[in-house]
This record gives sequence, C-alpha cells and structure tokens, in this order.
Amino acid sequence: MSGVMTIFKKELKGFYFNPTFWVICFLISVIFSWVYPIQLNLFAQLLMNFVMQQGVPQNQLNIHYGVFLRQLSYLNLLLIFVVPALTMKLFAEEKKLRTFDLLLTSPVTSFQIVLGKFLAALGAIGGIVLLAFLYPLATSVMATVNWAPLLIAFMGIFLVGAVYAAMDLFASSLTENSIAAYVTSVMFNVSIWFIGIGSEVVDGEKARKVFEHVSLSSHLSSLVEGTVRTNGLIFFLSIIVLFCFLAERVVESSRWR
Repeated sequence: MSGVMTIFKKELKGFYFNPTFWVICFLISVIFSWVYPIQLNLFAQLLMNFVMQQGVPQNQLNIHYGVFLRQLSYLNLLLIFVVPALTMKLFAEEKKLRTFDLLLTSPVTSFQIVLGKFLAALGAIGGIVLLAFLYPLATSVMATVNWAPLLIAFMGIFLVGAVYAAMDLFASSLTENSIAAYVTSVMFNVSIWFIGIGSEVVDGEKARKVFEHVSLSSHLSSLVEGTVRTNGLIFFLSIIVLFCFLAERVVESSRWR
C-alpha cells in the first residue's frame, strides 16, 4: 500500500496546492452564498404563510426538503462539471508531459496507480462537499436540524461524486488531451442520469424495474431522504469498481506498447 499512499499524497497535494482548485471552491462559495439565503427566505415565508396555503405538501414545510435537498441538487449539478475539471489531468496531462512513462517504470502496479489517483480525487471532492456542508451547519445555529438524514444525504452526494471520479478517471486514461478528457467526462456524468429516464418511458414492468435498478437517481433519492439501503450502496460501489478496473486495464495495456 506504500505505492498507493505515495501517489495519493502526491496527487492530493497537486489538488490543494493548485490555484484552480481554490478558484473552483471560491466560485462554488459565491453560488451558494447567493442561492442558499434565497432558499432560506423562501422557506421562512412558506412557514409564515402555511396556514393560508393548505395545498402545500407537508414535506415542503420541513427544512430538510425545503432547503437542504435543494442545495444538494445544486451541488450535484455543479459536481457534474467540477469533477471532470479536477480529474481531467490525472492521466492526460502525465501522458502529454511524458511523465506517464516514468510512472509506468516505477515500482508501483497499475492498480496502485489508479487507486492512488482515485483516492486523491475523493480527497478533493470531499473538500468541496465539506464546503457545501458549512451552510446547513451555519443554519443549525438558528434552526433545529435533524442531523442523521442530513449527514446521510451528504454521504449520498459524496458517493455520486465518487462515481463521477471513477468514470472521469477512466476518461482521462483514454487520452493525452485534457480538453478531450474533460468533454468525455462531462458526457459520462450527464449520460448516467439519462439511464433513469428509461424507467419513465418504457411500458414493460420488467424493463421498468431494470432501468430503476440501474438508475443513479433512484438509488440517490433514498439516501438524500435519509434512508440507507444496501442495494444502493452496492450499486454505487459496483460502478466505482467497474470504472476503476477499466482505467487500470488501460494503464496496464500502456506497459505493453
């Protein structure tokens, strides 16, 4: 595991010492500092007027649904484009600068290379998710927060970020062009959400269940509502393992060229 830790530390330093990462964090802070107070004000107005609005669903009167889940949906949308920006250079830049050949000749296996880079990407994503978590944390000073479903919901978003990281790491391993890696990664991240739409358009019951089983949104929805399901965790882990395995195969194939 020393090889994994060496690559993990190197790549994690590369993220946190890179101005691009802090620019991304700054932009995310600007977006949330603008959107989050608006959602809080709307929720406060809804609470004050709920007696007059008998048709309002009860879950909309819960801050978890009325504010926090809206913030998580924005965070998910941002991660679709932010994670590729973080991961696009992990392999593509090294191939372009020819340092990838040196990495292949070093005493580390392809598995250790991929795992070290993937864990470093998780470290960067964890920092962004933690940044977003500061807003509900600050809200807890003036409102009662049910922490268990909130923490599970943020864990769900972190797992979605991990899925993006695995897919985008694979995309970066396919090319030495960072822009091509970014575009491919965004396409991966967007397309995985369209799989869930299949459950809404197919007619057959069996086909609908298959689409629901492989739908990222259906597994995420239970987590953001505060419910942990084993099949959901297995689904996320399966996608992560699959794309890390594909990236490892691409790296390993490079040794024989």
